[in-house]
Amino acid sequence: MLVAAIMDIVTSNCDSVEKVSFKPSLPGNAEMRDIAAAIHVIEEGGMHLDEGERNDDDDDGGRGMKGIGIKILEGTTVLGLSRTSELMMFDHSDDTNVESDRGTPKTLALLNKHDSSVGQANLSAAVVPGLWDDLHRQHVAVPFAAWALANWAMASEINRSHIEELDQDGEAVMTALLAPERSVKWHGSLVARLLLEDRNLPLNDSVSDWASSLLSTASHASKNEDISLSRMALSAFLVAVERSLEARRTVMEKGLELMRVTAKRTVKHQQVQEALAKALEFLSTEDLHLSLEESQKWSGILLSWVFGKPSSNAIRSSAIRILSCILEDQGPSSLLISQGWLALLLNDILSSCKTSSVKGGTQPKSETAKTQINQSNILSAAQTGNQLAVAVVNLAGNQLGTTKDSVDTFPLADLLSLEPLAGPFKNLKKDNPPKFDVADSALATLKAIKALTEICAEDSLLQDKITELGVLCLLRRYLLRDDYEKLAAIEAYAASRAPESQERVSSNAGESSPSSTNNPSSVRVPPTAHIRRHAARLLTILSLLPKVQKVIAADETWCKWLEDCANGKISGINDLKIRSYARATLLNVFCNQQIGIDLVNNGPVTSGRDGTSIGPHYGDMIFLINPELPHWKCPGKDQSTVWKDKSLSSEFDSMNSDNELVTKVSDVGDASSSFNVSNNDSESEIPQMDIVFVHGLRGGPYKTWRIAEDTSSTKSGLVEKIDEEAGKLGTFWPGEWLSADFPQARLFSLKYKTNLTLWSGASLPLQEVGSMLLEKLVAAGIGNRPVVFVTHRSCIKQRL
Repeated sequence: MLVAAIMDIVTSNCDSVEKVSFKPSLPGNAEMRDIAAAIHVIEEGGMHLDEGERNDDDDDGGRGMKGIGIKILEGTTVLGLSRTSELMMFDHSDDTNVESDRGTPKTLALLNKHDSSVGQANLSAAVVPGLWDDLHRQHVAVPFAAWALANWAMASEINRSHIEELDQDGEAVMTALLAPERSVKWHGSLVARLLLEDRNLPLNDSVSDWASSLLSTASHASKNEDISLSRMALSAFLVAVERSLEARRTVMEKGLELMRVTAKRTVKHQQVQEALAKALEFLSTEDLHLSLEESQKWSGILLSWVFGKPSSNAIRSSAIRILSCILEDQGPSSLLISQGWLALLLNDILSSCKTSSVKGGTQPKSETAKTQINQSNILSAAQTGNQLAVAVVNLAGNQLGTTKDSVDTFPLADLLSLEPLAGPFKNLKKDNPPKFDVADSALATLKAIKALTEICAEDSLLQDKITELGVLCLLRRYLLRDDYEKLAAIEAYAASRAPESQERVSSNAGESSPSSTNNPSSVRVPPTAHIRRHAARLLTILSLLPKVQKVIAADETWCKWLEDCANGKISGINDLKIRSYARATLLNVFCNQQIGIDLVNNGPVTSGRDGTSIGPHYGDMIFLINPELPHWKCPGKDQSTVWKDKSLSSEFDSMNSDNELVTKVSDVGDASSSFNVSNNDSESEIPQMDIVFVHGLRGGPYKTWRIAEDTSSTKSGLVEKIDEEAGKLGTFWPGEWLSADFPQARLFSLKYKTNLTLWSGASLPLQEVGSMLLEKLVAAGIGNRPVVFVTHRSCIKQRL
């Protein structure tokens, strides 16, 4: 009965991970000798009761009985049994064993104990956690000591400092983690977590060993579906990798495979997945980085965390951060991962569109042009999604063809098993993969970004969704880096070396050299400029969301790139639309955080629903002509230095539950002389009027207003050719001439879709186009000062 009572106490809380439900049962001012006794029991596997002077008349010869005797509550002594399967007898042979064991070095003794426990390890493999887990083997001493140590550590900081002082080498905790008994592992994990969470205690030298053991315990527990033990071990493991660089290095070298196995076993257990995701985030975003092979192996799991239905916001956030670091660290080599991410993103959005249409299936079919356009966009996006999935698989097929690994051991196997990639990968002819180059891959990416933008352009719910799924990381990569161009250069170099290798092979075989089909001049240039343009357009649309504004403003590198792009300072980026999108994004981000001030340059501000002032909103249909001019700067703040302003970061930290920025008026008022515009600027730099250009049928925001030498160059292509013949397009006269003649005027150019026939696709009636443009103009603050419209059509005239 005593044994049963002890084990009932020991195992009563072994299924509770949270501190709230696990309250300490022992005092917070434990005596050092009691803690030392518990540590001694754990390290030695048992304990002699208090030994008095030897008395030959005692029944046990004065030697004491090996068991447990720890004073825990005001002199109360609780007895237990030894770790052996029977009570200790009193022959003198034990003295020799004890003395020899005491003479063994602690590290070697620990290993010996671990080896001796391997034979008993099977006992925990099929045991149901609970009271009888340890009791039927009569292992009471060590479980009780581990329970006591965990309770003391939970009770007070003083107790934890005593434990750390008495177990400076961490052997007691390590012994508990290696013990065969489940309750000892559980309480040992709890002690490790409590010691690591106490920032006032120095880190133990054995933390890296603790981390390895904790991860092994979590993996083994997940195999036996012991989720409680797995959660407890991972909670301590998470703190270990967070605090210790050495622990992170150890896990990066030896533990990533165990983490992957555990993640695959515990897909349905959100708490375990959260711990693994956060631990991997610490591993890959701090001092260390995942290798390319490890990045590919993890890509499938990470994208499952992003798009999985059971995933929490914490899991998704960690996964997106890890994927972002992978794209940054691996560069062009991570292109397949980013393409797979985009494919899953487009597939998820299409599924959401289908779900919403099914829910509204009872509604009558609408024949309006807007509905037709939406349906056409969804159909086009579905086709584009299939093409992108095939492109991802073909690109992977090229890599698979150069490796000796089988499909099952292919690092990207988990990624390619996800929908919509699984179908094309199953049909891939692995022995004879199709010919596929970088230009094909880039074209598929371009179409996917364009399709995604068309679907989400007017749907705020979908915009929120793609933001949550990490589209900003992809857009940042497409804008700031030239991955496709770099891969195309590598491809061209490989093609240039191919004739040499073929010639050597032919000469060795005594044959004439065949004509090379790998001519470097035949390597196509990927449409990087097109990708960047559509990425910039989507970013401008999303920059109206408060949470997106927070992300962009906090990213100094991204803000600087947008500023340089808007000013035309980035080599190779001269497209007027991209520059306009960059400036519009910056204005959306920074001007809408200036609350309570008079927007000198952009006119009076409008009011939000709650009465607070908000700045102008620039959508993707309004283009800013000459975005480098001073009157496009955000008033009162220098965007070139605003991200360096410490007050700005504090503003972003003060987000309320509705994701609305709470801005301090005092922070706004201290902007004086920055950003080329100050309160002392001359009146000539303050715009006095707005001039808006509106194109006609089949026109465009720029090509309509050019004086072109070659009129054939103004024809638009299927993928919206963006000024391929830049040198033949002539002069964009509003920007070249009108800005010089009217320096006090802001110049805008509008874009809207028009088609002469349904063969070219559905488009809105001009009256609806006029209403939509009017709404966009008002949101952008156009109309707060005199406006001049230069238009080919009467759509604006009908609405004003």
